[in-house]
Amino acid sequence: MGVRWKIAILLCVITTINYIDRQAFAIAGPVILTEFDLSNREFGAIGSAFLFAYAIGHLLVGPVIDRMGTRRAFSLAVIAWSLVGILTAAGRGFWSFLTLRSLLGLTEAANFPAALKTVAEWFPAKERSFAVGIVTVGPGLGAMISPPLLGFLILTLGWQWAFILPGLAGFVWLWVWRIYYHPPESHPGLSEAERQLICDDVEHEKPVDHPVSWRECIGFFRYREAWGLLLSRFTSDGAFYFYVMWLPLYLVQARGFDIKAIALFAWVPFLAADLGSLAGGWLGTRMVRKGLSIDRSRKLLIWVGATIVVASLPAVTVESPMAAIALIGLAMFGIQFKAANLFSLPADLFPARFVASIWGLFGAAGSFGGMLFVAYTGWASQDLGYGAVFLAVGVTQILSAAMVSLLIPKIQQLNLIKNNNI
Repeated sequence: MGVRWKIAILLCVITTINYIDRQAFAIAGPVILTEFDLSNREFGAIGSAFLFAYAIGHLLVGPVIDRMGTRRAFSLAVIAWSLVGILTAAGRGFWSFLTLRSLLGLTEAANFPAALKTVAEWFPAKERSFAVGIVTVGPGLGAMISPPLLGFLILTLGWQWAFILPGLAGFVWLWVWRIYYHPPESHPGLSEAERQLICDDVEHEKPVDHPVSWRECIGFFRYREAWGLLLSRFTSDGAFYFYVMWLPLYLVQARGFDIKAIALFAWVPFLAADLGSLAGGWLGTRMVRKGLSIDRSRKLLIWVGATIVVASLPAVTVESPMAAIALIGLAMFGIQFKAANLFSLPADLFPARFVASIWGLFGAAGSFGGMLFVAYTGWASQDLGYGAVFLAVGVTQILSAAMVSLLIPKIQQLNLIKNNNI
């Protein structure tokens, strides 16, 4: 196995830990709502606060990561979010949880911009969608591990340990990262053949002594491709955040599950999500290697994923809880199948120097969209029922795919530096 694939696995592991941190509040939610007398609307407000802070974090961290580099940026981010996660065990009501989850969102925002910048630096374009697929296994894997692991901790040690253990895991990963990770041009374990493979295709620039400026970031908005990226992500992320943040509460309120049943069954849709990430990424890479253009393969697979999500909508109406779990799994498969290709687009369109910055804007757009969707879920689930939420899941995925097709005429790297367009 080449060093670049080990790097991708390492990125997948931290993304998994990152999502266990996030999932902790969802798994502990039924217990916390009862213990602190919180309503669905308050639960939704806490989730929205996380996503609002996550969006602001994306806007701030991209240029900083481009300046600091992924090794140092990841280290500082993991320290920060692990400490905040552990401190959540001290939460004592609505305002304390809202504050702590906001801080978690702000600090966790560095994960994907740094991870996708690493992919842009380490992987040639023909391998990039599969590398992104490996990274995007992390959200599904984290959400899959969380129900049995955190459910067990809640039942045996108390809900506080659902926050403490993932925080400690972050520090373990940090120790491995500091030992193993180096940039491709200086990595001691990289063979000359692999180094040449990477350098022949991937843009490598000398480190700059300043971050990508806000003026340069604003310059992205001159391009319709940037608007396609942001609007596709704005309309896309709410569906995934609904399942990550609300699935345990939905299963309790609409399907009669308890914490034990959640631990036994709530991981299944996220296994499907991981399979979707790998399948979408693998197919994207295979299609490009077989001669299909990046433009055609990415767009085709994004539409396939969106269509699969629509096919899963009967999940809210079927009588059998197990059938509902299976259909929700189909939705998660489609969402992540699509994401493996959608998340490749910033690196496909922009030079490596700008990837963390454009990914910051890309992630912020998704977080703002997710924030609105989660707030809508809190209102709709209480006043209209979950049917309105599931319908919105399908509609938003179709809108996301349409934004890519309408606003990105051709997926190919924009030569921004050479043409002095930013």
